[in-house]
Amino acid sequence: MSKIIWLSDLHFSAKGRVQGYDTGARVDAAVQFLQDHHADAVACVITGDMVDRGTAADYAALRTHLEPLPMPVYPMVGNHDARADLRDTFPLPPSAMTDFVQYRVDLDGAVLLCLDTQKTGADAGEFCAARMAWLRTTLAATDGPVLIFVHHPPMALGLPMQDLDRMEGGAAFLQVLRDHRDRIHLCVGHVHRPVSGTKDGIAFTTARSVTYQAPNPQPAWDWSSFRPAHEAPSLNVISVTQSGIIIQQQQFCDASLGLKGV
Repeated sequence: MSKIIWLSDLHFSAKGRVQGYDTGARVDAAVQFLQDHHADAVACVITGDMVDRGTAADYAALRTHLEPLPMPVYPMVGNHDARADLRDTFPLPPSAMTDFVQYRVDLDGAVLLCLDTQKTGADAGEFCAARMAWLRTTLAATDGPVLIFVHHPPMALGLPMQDLDRMEGGAAFLQVLRDHRDRIHLCVGHVHRPVSGTKDGIAFTTARSVTYQAPNPQPAWDWSSFRPAHEAPSLNVISVTQSGIIIQQQQFCDASLGLKGV
């Protein structure tokens, strides 16, 4: 069995708060929880929005906060990230594409595909022809269970505001996955809400943010009225066994930790 940790949307900032939260306190709580409860995990994947402002100083500080983790960290880009600064701070595996933060990780019993869905300068995502060709070739050369990690969801999730900023051309992306749907699980960041289900027979799960959670879709809200939901964050513990894939969402701190005025 392989145990993989999945974190998402840290929105880390070395200075100041993000949406009222001390992001360092939240990251430190997650790291301590993993040291205490999941030191036997073989990998930790972070599905994008590693930092909130995409600065070199933020990446350097975040790396210091993550250093106590006892397992390798595999970073990814979201719409808040800067590819060049991320790559300068967090070394990528040799399998990484030259122009994208997209790579393959081979583990005992499973393969991780960490994909780059960033569209430069936009909140929505994209998956260009070069990235798609890499995915097709890699899936064709891969046997056994595959965990595919993306920042932007390729489908609508019933979250009206987040659905506006999903992956452009997601149907073509899903078509590539469809031929391998019996052995993959799609792990999605970006939306800051827990959602799971199937799309065209493809199993998927989304993640809560380590720092702040988006409100429930009802009552309706928009970005001008956005306020984070007062909900505890969680991280995901993925177990890959001979019989399948299990994902547990585990709370690692109280909802008020690091919140200004609490």
